[in-house]
Amino acid sequence: MAAPPPNSPTPAYIGLGSNLEQPIAQIQSAFQALSELPKSRLSCRSRLYRTPPLGPSGQPDYVNGVAVLETLLEPISLLDGLQAIEQTHGRRRDGERWGPRTLDLDILLYGEQAMNSERLTLPHPEMHKRGFVLIPLADCAPPELSVPGRGRLDELLLSCDRSGIETLD
Repeated sequence: MAAPPPNSPTPAYIGLGSNLEQPIAQIQSAFQALSELPKSRLSCRSRLYRTPPLGPSGQPDYVNGVAVLETLLEPISLLDGLQAIEQTHGRRRDGERWGPRTLDLDILLYGEQAMNSERLTLPHPEMHKRGFVLIPLADCAPPELSVPGRGRLDELLLSCDRSGIETLD
C-alpha cells in the first residue's frame, strides 16, 4: 500500500488502560484529552472492557479501550502528547513493569509504519498476544486490518485469550 500523501492524516490506534482512582472516569477523561491533541482528530473510541490484570498479583482489574486518532503528528510527537496526558492523570513511572496505574496510553499502530527506537516500537510488540488490546481494537478497526509482521486482526482475534474480559458499556 502506498504511503499517504504529505499532510494527509495517519490513523494511529491508541490503547488505553487504567486500574486506579476510578478507572472508568480515567479512561473517559483520556478520550476527551485525546480529542484535544493538536493536529489530530479522534475518529473512534471503543467500548470499555473490564479485564484481569497482567503482571503482579493482588492489583485491581483494569478498564481497557482503544481510540483512533487521525493525526498529522509524527510518532514521537504523538508519544510525547500521550505521556503528557498520562502525567496529568497522575501516572507515576516507578519502574514496576505491568503494575497498577492511573492511566496507560500506548501507540498500538501508526498507519502501517514499523519502527524500533529507544522510546517507541511500532507496532506495539505485544499487542498481537493480548485480548485486552485486540478485542477493543476490533470495535474501531476493520477485520482485515494488518498488524505488520503479525497478521490480520480477524485472524489474531481467533487465537487471543478472552478469559475474564467483559464489556462495560
